[in-house]
Amino acid sequence: QVQLVESGGGLVQAGGSLRLSCAASGRTFSNMGWFRQAPGKEREFVATIRWSGGSTSYADSVKGRFTISRDNAKSTVYLQMNSLKPEDTAVYYCAADTTWGRWYEPAAEREYEYWGQGTQVTVSS
Repeated sequence: QVQLVESGGGLVQAGGSLRLSCAASGRTFSNMGWFRQAPGKEREFVATIRWSGGSTSYADSVKGRFTISRDNAKSTVYLQMNSLKPEDTAVYYCAADTTWGRWYEPAAEREYEYWGQGTQVTVSS
């Protein structure tokens, strides 16, 4: 049974940092992504990383502030979020892709088959 369990969300002041974790189990995955959904908005791509090789891709809105990484031994993906802004407030979701051989890093929701339950991140001004 596939499980993606996120943790690390919380309340932080603008300019602060948080690190989200996503523990994955149940099968192997090709790519792991982070998405977020703010109140009243559609879910959007944040970052993605390949399990093998570790190549990454980021949304323009978080480039230079967020870093995605993985620990293969722990089957865990992280999202380090620095210089947080109020507009980063959202529920953050971990997602897993099982399609191998992509030549690009997937950024569309439809490319991810499994999703975590989400963790709330609130950034106060």
